[in-house]
Amino acid sequence: MLVTGASGFLGRHLVRGSVGAEWEVLAPSSSAMDITNREQVIDTITGWKPDVVAHLAYRKDRRTVLDGSRHVAEAAASARSRLVHISTDVVFGGRPAPYTELDRPDPLIAYGIDKRHAELAVASIDPSAAIIRTSLLYGTDTPSPFQLELAAALRRGGSNMTFFTDEFRCPAHADDVAIAIGAIAAERDVGGVLHVAGPDRVSRLDYARALAAHAGFPRADLPSSTIFESGQVRAGNVVLDSSRAAGMGIRSRSIAALSR
Repeated sequence: MLVTGASGFLGRHLVRGSVGAEWEVLAPSSSAMDITNREQVIDTITGWKPDVVAHLAYRKDRRTVLDGSRHVAEAAASARSRLVHISTDVVFGGRPAPYTELDRPDPLIAYGIDKRHAELAVASIDPSAAIIRTSLLYGTDTPSPFQLELAAALRRGGSNMTFFTDEFRCPAHADDVAIAIGAIAAERDVGGVLHVAGPDRVSRLDYARALAAHAGFPRADLPSSTIFESGQVRAGNVVLDSSRAAGMGIRSRSIAALSR
């Protein structure tokens, strides 16, 4: 399995966890394989010819998100490698009901728009590719960058970040998503979009509270607001229906497990 973004948050969980123990993992650095460099990506992936390419590389810029994804898909197709592409819940704009894989994306923010365009590019190049949409990612033994930032702010006496009470997502543990990637990679007949997210609909404020408590600040006083009060354009209620993944035996733990 060749992994892009192996040094990132999700990548570390994949490489160092059970999936990394089960697969021979190739993890080229971004300097060895810059995904925005088409020729370099194609040379590297077709040179190795891995069974699976897991595309996890993450950065919020269009060249990385769209061009990089297109290059990885082209290279995986040329190498006849199975492609597992990671996408996001913010390809949706928010609504009261959960989103299934059949619902039409309607992103509101630039990152969501870029990720949707990347999904379309990948599916066009390799219709058999698996595209996993997930949500906010957190960790326990290995915290996410957001967890580290929040804990550092609380150690200094408080957070200057404001957390919305009317923005809801389905946070997922990075270990669970990594395990899902391994399971889906092994099932070559599973293609198209698959939602893999946590079972809980959680506001941004309650999400931050859960992470603060896990970091040792159970009574942290976190600033809160609403999307409307902020004047921002953001998706309010983005809940992924992960029942298709559950039917494959893929499970994500509840964020309530953080406090146990």
